[in-house]
Amino acid sequence: MPVTTIDELLNLLAGCADVWDMPDRSGDPVDILDHDLQCAELLRRSHPDDEELQLAGLLHDIGHKLVPGDDAGHGKHGADAIRALLGDRVARLVELHVVAKRYLAATDTAHALSPASRRTLVAQGGPMTETEIAEFRTDPDFTAALALRRADDAGKAVGLGVASVESWRPVLERVAGSR
Repeated sequence: MPVTTIDELLNLLAGCADVWDMPDRSGDPVDILDHDLQCAELLRRSHPDDEELQLAGLLHDIGHKLVPGDDAGHGKHGADAIRALLGDRVARLVELHVVAKRYLAATDTAHALSPASRRTLVAQGGPMTETEIAEFRTDPDFTAALALRRADDAGKAVGLGVASVESWRPVLERVAGSR
């Protein structure tokens, strides 16, 4: 299951076109490819110096393509697939986007989850407990994970113009080459 080359990763991501977070398309209004590209673009704008975070945004939902129907495990499946190629931090952030959702559900009543995200929250463990909140706040990637989650929740706009999958190749090559 690990992705071993940039070309393989770009093909996997491109294969997320017309793949939806809910097989019956009752979930988010954009497919996984469009959503991931939107999330990455939002992070490129808000965190221009953190290419690992941007790539985590680009790849955070590939687990839906790898193991369809596993809402609770999609972050881990995606992280496991990219860890060897892009490193531990990108993989951890992909996995932490689900954890950050649970954190925000417990701590930020103003944070809006889409209807699909509210439905999957239950399968993902529900809002965090006070103990989980305290532990997550000590994670070295806490702030980046929250930024990823906020971009994840914002990147679901129909018709938003974003850069192509192929435009991310140089960033992927830089991050993979720095390992």
